[in-house]
Amino acid sequence: MENEISGKTRLAGLYALPARHSFSPMMHTTSFKATGVDAVYLSFDVQPERLAKSIQAIRDLEMLGINLSMPHKMEAVKYVDELSQAARLIGAINTIVNQDGKLIGHITDGIGCMESLKQNGIEIIGKRMTILGAGGAATAIITQAAIDGVQAIDVFNIKDDFYQKIEPKLAMIAEETNCQIQLHDLADEQQLSEALAASSLLINATRIGMAPNTDQMPLPNESLLRKDLPVFDVIYHPGETKLLKAAKAAGATAVNGLGMLLYQGAAAFKLWTGKEMPVEMIQPLLEEAIKN
Repeated sequence: MENEISGKTRLAGLYALPARHSFSPMMHTTSFKATGVDAVYLSFDVQPERLAKSIQAIRDLEMLGINLSMPHKMEAVKYVDELSQAARLIGAINTIVNQDGKLIGHITDGIGCMESLKQNGIEIIGKRMTILGAGGAATAIITQAAIDGVQAIDVFNIKDDFYQKIEPKLAMIAEETNCQIQLHDLADEQQLSEALAASSLLINATRIGMAPNTDQMPLPNESLLRKDLPVFDVIYHPGETKLLKAAKAAGATAVNGLGMLLYQGAAAFKLWTGKEMPVEMIQPLLEEAIKN
């Protein structure tokens, strides 16, 4: 039997709550087999009060590393030895790499988004973009875009308690990366219209358009879309949100979040193994898993 578990088999995994619904075990274990890496990937439901001990177990059990999802992404930062630039700016991690007992925290969500844009022929480096939302996914994308060399980012969020909290963080990211980042009220339609007119990309990083609210759109009206404004939606289920349908109707390139999911996983895989994930093999498996 190919890739039989041996005394040398290493472990990688996901720490989340809940963790059992994740596509990551399928993606990574299949990739380990395909690339000849002697490892397996398992999901673990980790209670918040057990997180510190669970992260110590990465060292104790000589694991390759782990992925982290809700609710552990921010809390886990305090238990690693070092952070990547993006992880430090965001204050959250979704991947830990074990380098001979030294734990390094990374965030690969933004990398996944930028790679998906590239694969879809969307060129945004040195240009301006608009992003809707300022939560976890949005901040990861904003940070990576700024690090990679996007010139300016207009961020729109509802003016809630969170708005005040995210403003200084965005200012810090802007200062370190020399990217012009402006935060605006999502209700300000005039400002939104002006930002989109000057943008080369629109990203939706809100949950608007996700089931069960598939009839909703994060823009006040479709007339803000145009043929030369590509639209990227972090949502991958449904595969085509109302926003993406409207973008297609306007003749624009419309991309869902499946590629972001795929390439954030590929980035973690490379950090652990030094090898490229066989994405052409994984993508159809991922599409099938989401459908089911």
